[in-house]
Amino acid sequence: MEKTFLANGSAYITEQIARAVRDGSRTVTVSGRYTVDREIRIPSNFTLVLADCHLRMADGVFCNMFVNEHHGTELGKTVQGTDRNMTIIGKGEAILDGGEYNGLSEKTQLLDGMPPIWKNNLLLFTNVDGFRITGLHCRNQRWWAFNFVYCANGYLGNLDFCSCDVGVDENGVRYHGLKRDKYAEVLVKNSDGIDLRQGCHDIVIENITGFTEDDTVALTALNGRLEQAFSVEGLAPDLAYVTVKNVASSAYCTNVRLLNQGGIPLHDILVDGVTDTSQTSPHMDRGRYAVRVGDTHMYGDRHSTPDETYRITIKNVRGRGRCALDLVGATRDLVFENVEGFDGAEDLSDKRTEIL
Repeated sequence: MEKTFLANGSAYITEQIARAVRDGSRTVTVSGRYTVDREIRIPSNFTLVLADCHLRMADGVFCNMFVNEHHGTELGKTVQGTDRNMTIIGKGEAILDGGEYNGLSEKTQLLDGMPPIWKNNLLLFTNVDGFRITGLHCRNQRWWAFNFVYCANGYLGNLDFCSCDVGVDENGVRYHGLKRDKYAEVLVKNSDGIDLRQGCHDIVIENITGFTEDDTVALTALNGRLEQAFSVEGLAPDLAYVTVKNVASSAYCTNVRLLNQGGIPLHDILVDGVTDTSQTSPHMDRGRYAVRVGDTHMYGDRHSTPDETYRITIKNVRGRGRCALDLVGATRDLVFENVEGFDGAEDLSDKRTEIL
């Protein structure tokens, strides 16, 4: 029998945060099982500990589980409105759960009263300097689990993901276990684990595990609707100085994804230790790439140039999709070593000259 979730978790946790701000402790520990029906705002210089805590998004809601204090405000788009030094620590069984899918997707967003797709992030931080998120298990994210725009000086570690693995066949019958040749049947598409977007820099991501329907870790420097909504005046748009280490996951698309277009620089990136675990996954059959840099598809008004994609090091990669490492587009000072495909995968596909 499934244990009961207490209602009004958002109000309860928000009040605990407010109390800790008032008394000066600026730390809250939450345990138990709660539904979340509106976003929980984390203030600056604050630590939230989730100890044997299961937070589940309420059915039918369109909101994030966690955002920073000034997210979505006009002040939050300025340097003066930067939020600082936020920590979320999971202890024991700490679970962030998307719950039942709400139907909001990249295709349905902004139609028939639907909000933008980023309302389906479990955590969305914008304009944050100094953050640490560790020890969490994320389940059934309705889109990307963790999304960061113009965030700096952060640490993301010891995080585990398990996307929804439900497919729906032509007769409307649901089943578990996604197949590469039946992508149209995937119920919850593009449910990444961690996404760093425009303006993110000086961040370490390490010890990441689990299953994600699309990319497990994505470093994507683009200039779309999301970035324009949360850009910060006066801050550089570069996605730079990021280290990604020890990613062992089953990814329906790519375990670690690097992409920039439209004139947004991506540089000074280290990817060290990526292992495709899909061979024994009950959730999917086979992904595409362990690591991919660039794309032939157009996500901006133009592809990147070598002066925009540079100083990237990729090493110790093992993949079983189409290939372990896929390189597309224009780069300079890109170094890779110890890259291996297995179970029929190629080691390397290098198409960098095709779209120069």
